[in-house]
Amino acid sequence: MKLQRAMLGSALPVLLLLDFLTLRLAQLLLQPCPPLPRAWAVALLRWGLLSVSAYVARARGQGLPGALGDALMPLAALVSFLVPGYATLQAQCLPLGGAVELLHGWGSWEGFALNYLIAGAAAALWHQLGLSDKGATPGHGPTASIGRLLSCMKPDLPRFLLMAAFLLLSSLGEMAIPYYTGKMTDWIMSEDDPSAFERAIWIMSLITVGSAVTEFICDCLYNTTMNRIHSRIQSSVFRAVLRQEISFFRTSQTGDITSRVTTDTDTMSEALSEKLSLLMWYLARALFLYALMLWLSLRLALFVTVGLPVILLLPKLLGKIHQSLAVQVQESLAKASEVAVETFQAMATVRSFANEDGAARRYGERLQETYQLNKKEAGAYAISMWTNSLSGLALKVGILYYGGLLVTGGDVSSGDLVSFVLYEMQFTSAVEVLLSVYPSVQKAVGSSEKIFQYMDRTPQITPSGTYAPPNLKGVVQLKDIWFSYPGQDDAPVLKGVSLELRPGQVTALVGPSGSGKSTVVALLERFFDPQRGQVLLDGRPLSDYEHRYLHRKVALVSQRPVLFARSLHENIAYGLGERSREEVTAAARRAGAHGFIARLSQGYDTDAGEMGGQISGGQKQGVSVARALNRDPRVLVLDDATSALDTESQVRVDKEVYEGARAGRSVLLISHRLSAVERADHIVVLEGGQIREQGTHRELMEQRGLYWRLVQKQQNGAEGGTDTGGQ
Repeated sequence: MKLQRAMLGSALPVLLLLDFLTLRLAQLLLQPCPPLPRAWAVALLRWGLLSVSAYVARARGQGLPGALGDALMPLAALVSFLVPGYATLQAQCLPLGGAVELLHGWGSWEGFALNYLIAGAAAALWHQLGLSDKGATPGHGPTASIGRLLSCMKPDLPRFLLMAAFLLLSSLGEMAIPYYTGKMTDWIMSEDDPSAFERAIWIMSLITVGSAVTEFICDCLYNTTMNRIHSRIQSSVFRAVLRQEISFFRTSQTGDITSRVTTDTDTMSEALSEKLSLLMWYLARALFLYALMLWLSLRLALFVTVGLPVILLLPKLLGKIHQSLAVQVQESLAKASEVAVETFQAMATVRSFANEDGAARRYGERLQETYQLNKKEAGAYAISMWTNSLSGLALKVGILYYGGLLVTGGDVSSGDLVSFVLYEMQFTSAVEVLLSVYPSVQKAVGSSEKIFQYMDRTPQITPSGTYAPPNLKGVVQLKDIWFSYPGQDDAPVLKGVSLELRPGQVTALVGPSGSGKSTVVALLERFFDPQRGQVLLDGRPLSDYEHRYLHRKVALVSQRPVLFARSLHENIAYGLGERSREEVTAAARRAGAHGFIARLSQGYDTDAGEMGGQISGGQKQGVSVARALNRDPRVLVLDDATSALDTESQVRVDKEVYEGARAGRSVLLISHRLSAVERADHIVVLEGGQIREQGTHRELMEQRGLYWRLVQKQQNGAEGGTDTGGQ
């Protein structure tokens, strides 16, 4: 790499010499041609030579910094076409003599060096703004994010157009003040119309008030619009997350998801609301100011254009040197502190070797290093501040000097020069603000990528079905189901499971912990899709059914039900919209929950608290059973859902389960209390993801197999034979 950089360093002077000789030779050969066509022909020839050189340098210069390698091709075009483009613009707006004079000086050493200096400064400014591509892949990165952000703003396009109108009026109002200041200078010097001064004061006052009012309206409109956009984006992200499959929530931490939906969106919106406003405002001001500068004097405007990149970049580069020295000072102080800590911790050793003076001397050496770095930092800070002030002053002095020559030559009036200086001061300030604000906007746009990743994510299980028959029998069939959880393909939880739930029957599913019972429940709710096999409802795959219809007809009550921080009435009616108190009360009576709810001080209006924390576990189970029964499901799945109920509520739920089954409902019952499944019409015993036994309670007890052993363990006081929420 060092060899490649050395070769590049030696080849650079040769390339510059070759470019200069090409320029001079081309001018001599094309001498008979008119100046402007000759200049463009030379520019095309140089561009070809420099482009080929840049391509070779990028192909062979692996040691080149990334930014330099990316800038070589644009730099070649800028060096080639800068002077012809400037001369053409000057020829269109000014007498041709100025352009011819410029083109004649193009081939001199001074013009050649100035051309490279201006092009290099412009390329450096472009790089500092971060406008160059830094390895972004197509379709990704800030460009994609900006496009998405703009698409989110489309509904508010009329508001942005109105804001643009107010912004235009406000900017024009501000631009009028320097203009009238210059005109007043001409009027005072000419003394032709004494009343013009008083009229100008009134006009400037009215324009100032109007500009302030329009700016206030624009700010209010902007803030309300950005708040609307923020709410819309946050709502869209939340909806996108809700569409994801259950495995997404199993593999992603809740804190990460919440951070994307809330924190990242808030951070992006706050940055855009504040920084984007400044960017829009100062960009408009800079454009208007530069247009007025061109209108007042093309030559002065181009003079500022040439000098401004150097004026802005020099303090920034020196500021980086100061920041680097500041970091070195902090590191030096840390090293001195390490010496002190090391000495104090080993004080007994220092004392035993009588090396107090040596330790003090070593600490002093570290402090001396810090002192030397402090002096360099102070000097760099002073130079940075001095350069910042001096560079701005140098530009103003240069404008006044060159403007004075133009005033003397009659090309510009004194008032126009005053207006131009005022415009230039505002223009420089606007550019400085843009340089400081743009990286923040770019950072905010980059952070939006995380948000749009969620919005663009396609769920692996999409609720795309539309089938919603008016009558549903409730026949559920699992046919040769093989299933592994995401990321665990080598550990299948279900292996060829086939079972059927029929209307009018209660089917019980039992087995040791980890046998796959809760996984069967997850497949019935279509939280997951099996890798092999089918889950059918009335002979059709679950994916054919409309999402809300399916989960209204197939209701689940789990062992650890989740309630929401709202009233018990709203929890029982959850997901069904508005439900009357009579409907909710009827469902609670059937679930055996009405008794304890009626005894509460606020009854059905009692707040369940976060995650249902204001009521007991048994009461939560009763409310969750009522929530399921309120849907009048055709398939009811009870996954150990009555383990915490009291005896009275258990009797009511058992009555509802078996009477509902007799009325034509399909019921799947899972319970760790095997005494609760004895009345089931059909009992299926799972072990290791496979069905080992099935039949009635009496048949299975007579077989004296796995089911019989589980019953014996419970009767002997051993731990229950089923899981409590596992697989």
